Amino acid sequence: MKFSNITTFYPDNKALEKAMDHYKSLVSEEDAKNIYADSNVTVADNFLYTRGNYEQHRYSSNVFASAREIFDAALTEELRKQSPLDWAATQNSLGNILAALGQQQRDADLFNKAMACFNQALEVLKQEESPLEWAATQANLGTAMQALGRQESDAKLMNNAVDAYTAALLEYTRKETPEEWAMVMFQLAATFYTYGSLLKGNRTFQKSVVAYKNALAELDADLYALELAATHNNRGVVLHHLAESEESTERLEEAIRAYETALTVCMEQQQPFHLAVLCRINKTTARMVLAELTKDKALAEEVADEFELIIECFPHALQPLRLKHCEEHLLKAQSLSKAN
Repeated sequence: MKFSNITTFYPDNKALEKAMDHYKSLVSEEDAKNIYADSNVTVADNFLYTRGNYEQHRYSSNVFASAREIFDAALTEELRKQSPLDWAATQNSLGNILAALGQQQRDADLFNKAMACFNQALEVLKQEESPLEWAATQANLGTAMQALGRQESDAKLMNNAVDAYTAALLEYTRKETPEEWAMVMFQLAATFYTYGSLLKGNRTFQKSVVAYKNALAELDADLYALELAATHNNRGVVLHHLAESEESTERLEEAIRAYETALTVCMEQQQPFHLAVLCRINKTTARMVLAELTKDKALAEEVADEFELIIECFPHALQPLRLKHCEEHLLKAQSLSKAN
């Protein structure tokens, strides 16, 4: 089964942000000022939030190498003996920095070193004594595994990531830690989606749909606009691919509604404009698949008009591959609308 080429996106990695805050606390005020990327750059980044878990748009490109050195130097045996929790926190910070470097350089070895940091932290952190720190470390481990598993198309890593997130949810609960619970649910859903894509497994896709739906229960448009938009969009992607696998018009219609909601959140909450365009492309692609399944020429004509509008009105917000996608589907829709 060949699935449509549609786009997922990811909210900010709060664990990476926490690691950068940790780094700021260990360096001079002058060095701390230099961690952020140049905000004067006016060229739009149309890949924003689509690269993966360790999106680095906020930070200077060279700050991670410096942070790695600082955390490496801080991880002394003396710190481990005197303050095991601080030592574990530093291992977590170093692990998230290494994983960010791993994504930046597409380097599996850096991801593996990140996982080693998290596992070392787990040697110190006990679930009974430090439940929230233990859960955060499990979530960090799961995110690194997920990112590398996606990069390497490694089903075993995705399965291990599921186990790590499931462990984190032993301590993160909707009642006591709703934000953490929702974000782990989001990442668990993303992991099930990639895992299902590798296994060609509808049951795993269904688990992803459920996990995304769970995450939505705690995401408020005013407080978590990007997370909410990403969850609706990504849930739409899973439903879209599940519909293609099952040849289900009902699943496609549900996917279209999810994309529409994501688009509405992006527009109403003034998220980066290209994300709204991506949601619109995803929605129109789903409508194209629906037109093909139902042999609906009128719908195909509407789809052709929509792709034409996207190409003409939003060229500044399109990535090159998305533009090619729109052009190809425009021709496909036009052909279907005119078929005998």
